[in-house]
Amino acid sequence: MSSEPGRISSKRVYGGKVISVDIDTVQFPNGTIGDLEMVRHPGASAVVPFLDLPSSPNPRVLLIRQYRYAADGYVYEIPAGRLDAGEAPQDCAMRELREETGYSARDLIPITTFYTTPGFTDERIHLFAATGLSAGEAEREPDEILDLVPIPLSKAIAMVHSGEILDGKSMIGLLLASQFAHRE
Repeated sequence: MSSEPGRISSKRVYGGKVISVDIDTVQFPNGTIGDLEMVRHPGASAVVPFLDLPSSPNPRVLLIRQYRYAADGYVYEIPAGRLDAGEAPQDCAMRELREETGYSARDLIPITTFYTTPGFTDERIHLFAATGLSAGEAEREPDEILDLVPIPLSKAIAMVHSGEILDGKSMIGLLLASQFAHRE
């Protein structure tokens, strides 16, 4: 009596602007069956914007310091945002970079894609590095309360290690971008 693991049924219990919540009945690999609360998210893109050539001795990156209600204050982050329906991850990264910072990138280099919290959500973030930046006008949404923070990459990495940067996507992005910068 062995069958494939996976979803048996799903019931939507909440549908919102950013997320939906489903109760999925699932068969696990060991044959047991259980219910899981699953947060459904369309995915997102995040970008580490290099203000200098990544091959520079200590290139500057552009962080944002954004008010986040859930964190009860301001958080240092890399620019990021939710994928629109049918939008390619690289297009989302370029759009979010422009909307949040006003900058456009000549080049967008894929770094990785990762699950944010696979224990309860299907959200994946596509991570990019952006180079060849040119300044322009930001087009922020009303709830995007943020400041631009140009900072040497080494200082940003030190902020990750000291706990001053606590946002997961930004920690992953900066740490991987530091390896990317040293490869260039």
